[in-house]
Amino acid sequence: MATYFVGDIQGCFDELRLLLDKVDFRPSRDELWVVGDMVARGEKSLETLRYLKSLEHSAKIVLGNHDLHLLAVHAQLKRPKPSDNLSALLAADDIEQLIDWIRVQPLIRELKQPKLLMSHAGIPPQWDVETALAQASLVSQALQSPDYLEQLISKMYGNDVTQWSIDLSATKQLIYCINALTRMRYLHNDGSLDFNCKLPPNKDIHDGLTPWFTHNNRANQTHQLVFGHWAALMGKVDNPAMRALDTGCCWGEYLTLWHLESDQKITQNKLKKS
Repeated sequence: MATYFVGDIQGCFDELRLLLDKVDFRPSRDELWVVGDMVARGEKSLETLRYLKSLEHSAKIVLGNHDLHLLAVHAQLKRPKPSDNLSALLAADDIEQLIDWIRVQPLIRELKQPKLLMSHAGIPPQWDVETALAQASLVSQALQSPDYLEQLISKMYGNDVTQWSIDLSATKQLIYCINALTRMRYLHNDGSLDFNCKLPPNKDIHDGLTPWFTHNNRANQTHQLVFGHWAALMGKVDNPAMRALDTGCCWGEYLTLWHLESDQKITQNKLKKS
């Protein structure tokens, strides 16, 4: 058995299949851990979701911000942007089944041996593993409730909930969890989330912003952390106990697959349109 982790697919289905062919991926023996943002930007979000769903237990998914946004767009709570490339997916005859499948996917996956956590954007430094798993579980419960649109999806937009506190209301705790696990890049000096800066850390960042992964991270003391979301990093993090896997395939760069057992990265360049 081989364990593979793949960066943000974002509808780049052809590149995903080529990448999996390179390693002779077989669902009967191997696992594919998907770091979120399965949809949007690329041209084949529908094919991507159908394929990952077909893998059943061989696919270990976490949700990213684009996947959650799809739930809102499908419910007509938000309008899709043309750049989202969701028209074919939204018009598919199996869209309801795909939406239901997305709703049961978590925000965090844990691998027991070796100890590893995967989330889309990372783990906030102040959370230990138990807190991260518990808060993500509460979001999953809300996503799977019959009134998930009213209870969660309609309320998750906005940049007001930036700082974690146990004193937050139940709803704001859910929103902070989504913000941290699916949107986080930089933190302010007080540990609060910044939602504006997307530049790579080697640029001149002002206002005291620092990447979340440069902070003393409680979860990272016991677990390796795997994340995507931040294409500007191009997979480069100066910490051997972290793996950044978003390498901007949907932006014309490449898709990255990490083979856990050999600690090797395999890449597939974005295909050029014919």
